[in-house]
Amino acid sequence: MKDTGKEVLVIIPAYNEEKNIAKVLDKLEQPEIQQFADVLVMNDASSDETNWIVKERKITLVTHVFNLGYGSALQLGYKYAIRRGYRYVIQMDADGQHDVCNVKKIYEALITKDAQGNKPDIVLGSRYLPQSTPFPTAFTKRVAFRLFRRMIRLGTGKVIMDPTTGLQGLSWRAMLYYSKYNHFDDRYPDSNMILQMLLLGYHVCEIPAVMHTRTEGKSMHSGVRPVIYMFRMFFSMLAVYTRIKILKLEAGGIPQHEFMEGP
Repeated sequence: MKDTGKEVLVIIPAYNEEKNIAKVLDKLEQPEIQQFADVLVMNDASSDETNWIVKERKITLVTHVFNLGYGSALQLGYKYAIRRGYRYVIQMDADGQHDVCNVKKIYEALITKDAQGNKPDIVLGSRYLPQSTPFPTAFTKRVAFRLFRRMIRLGTGKVIMDPTTGLQGLSWRAMLYYSKYNHFDDRYPDSNMILQMLLLGYHVCEIPAVMHTRTEGKSMHSGVRPVIYMFRMFFSMLAVYTRIKILKLEAGGIPQHEFMEGP
């Protein structure tokens, strides 16, 4: 366990979020969060003042020299959490869309056993459950969400209402798997990773989340990017299903029985 004795690490990937990240960090410094969680900011080579805003606080900061992408920032955060002995990771965005009140709710869900006595491996903070706060969604994104929901349901029988949410909690088992080479999408780890983990037998659940629309800065899914993203994710999900269900390969290209048995 890390010296602080806390078992949760909140990972925040950040790229050019100088107008938003200070507000997020202010809320994370509240005593009710600090009593069980530490914070790690993964600055993905921001060209604005993001790096210096975080440096002014007593928060762990990792800054990439080159922009590696959202997925790579997260994966490096998982590696950090494993090496530092954290039992759980909660990842959230730096743009203020993920309300900090969700952190404690996700942590409680991660440590709560279900009727069979099992804890979840992944907890998704969902925008689209009946108890979630209303969240406006553009037409293109609504089409994508419906497509990805259908693909996950056809592939696994599981209904995931918000398959692209970036607000997630991971158990030690899940983050250890994600931390390994070629087990995690280094650019857009969304529905494809959820499909992968469900197919591999990991326990994934959703809880209602409080989210807000972005007020400052530019989203990585702005402009024509949602359309490109939809096509990329569609083929990525097909590849995941083919690899695991048809070819019987693990994420790293290892036959599943060999992966499970080890050397």
